[in-house]
Amino acid sequence: MKHPEHIVIIGFGPVAASLIEGLMPSVTAGACRITVISAEEHLAYNRVLLAELAIGAAAFDHLLMVDEQRLRAAGIQLHLGAQATGVDRARRQVLIRGRDAVPYDRLIFATGARAMIPSLNGLNFDPHADTALPEGVFALRTIADADKLARCLAQGRRILILGGGILGIEAALAIAAAGGQPTLIHHGPAPLGRVVDSDGGKLLTRCLEEAGVQVISGVKATGIAKDDVGFTALVTTTHGQIPGGALLISTGVRARTELAEGCGLAVGRGIKTNEFLCADTEQRIYALGDCAEVAGQPPVGLLAPGWAQASWLAQHLSSPEQSSTPDFSASDVLMLKGQGIEVAAAGDISAGFWDDPQLQATVFADPTAGRYLKVVTRAQVVIGFLCIGLPLTSAELILAYERGTALPQDRSTLLRLDDPAVDPSSALPSDDDQLCRCSGATYGQVAHAVSEGCTTVAQVGDACRAGTGCGGCKSKIEELLAKAPALT
Repeated sequence: MKHPEHIVIIGFGPVAASLIEGLMPSVTAGACRITVISAEEHLAYNRVLLAELAIGAAAFDHLLMVDEQRLRAAGIQLHLGAQATGVDRARRQVLIRGRDAVPYDRLIFATGARAMIPSLNGLNFDPHADTALPEGVFALRTIADADKLARCLAQGRRILILGGGILGIEAALAIAAAGGQPTLIHHGPAPLGRVVDSDGGKLLTRCLEEAGVQVISGVKATGIAKDDVGFTALVTTTHGQIPGGALLISTGVRARTELAEGCGLAVGRGIKTNEFLCADTEQRIYALGDCAEVAGQPPVGLLAPGWAQASWLAQHLSSPEQSSTPDFSASDVLMLKGQGIEVAAAGDISAGFWDDPQLQATVFADPTAGRYLKVVTRAQVVIGFLCIGLPLTSAELILAYERGTALPQDRSTLLRLDDPAVDPSSALPSDDDQLCRCSGATYGQVAHAVSEGCTTVAQVGDACRAGTGCGGCKSKIEELLAKAPALT
């Protein structure tokens, strides 16, 4: 009698949770058994919502992505708070500090990424370990980090956020929404410097400041100042010492690869795999999510491609002969929503009016109303756009960008979508268009879930996973729920 294949997963984040969900039919059928090894003591949770947890806008249970009782009932072994220290590939076993080694038939690295700590005087930088940070200095990657942020808010400290990317901005907006004192500090001329142009960056800065976020741009940080208690200021060569009661570091992430490298696997910007997520020649070891460099492509740090990889790998491990060709491509659309700020951007908007006769650049600005639009097209097809304060226009542009459809010759018709007196019917998505960018769930799938009786965002999430990632699509799900009688 054939024994069930033993699949060991190192790491227990959202991607690992998705992989386990995809393997559950095989587990219940007795075709495989699963052991999870996780250094964290918590079940898999949604890291994207940690800022909401810190300010009290979300409960921890809302972040959880698995049902522990269901997993254990299926026989899945959970080793929580267990630190994997090595992989013995010859004996096919994972070594765990203070515990017995765990044998495997297949090994999955889902170790994710750690916060990238900048090389600042006063910080013990180590690119291959979880750096021990001084009191008052933290990232926002774990439940413990969220607890630290919550304590800083309760103590009324001025919180400096180092990093002008999407996560840093969202953290700053959450702190402001909770009545805190956030200061967003970054080295570029404006936040989101990689996707905004000069005028759009100025407007975004003003919108952030109106939302209660102080913004300090063009900062060259060199170190931190501390006293006997902890952090007191960020030291810079451009702005002197910027005082604060805490420093939240949001300068990017780095794949956790040291365990894989220690057992002889190839690593670069992540654990190197082929297009089938396989990291060894024996086809026993795989990697996915934020720790994986798939077919030469670096990790992108988004839920959507990680969940796509988990879905494919679950199918492949369950039925190798029926596996489809992998497609882990992900949209590069960036969306920011919070405190009344609506930003959507994608592609390349660097082209000017006269740079290239093959390209057409269109710009609209209404700074007083907080609105800005730049669209770059080639043969009427969008290759890049930045949209601030125009939610319906951005929805139309996202659809056109991802479909590759041509825009109207008169670009001003796009702006009319955000005129409340105009019927925005042209912006209506089709059933095949994505509603949830994290899970890939479409408008049609969500509509079907609603028609089947789902009455809350959480129920829709259980049915098709929409709304379980960053939360940016919840308002759209609520709109469909509000129209439920028309869908039944």
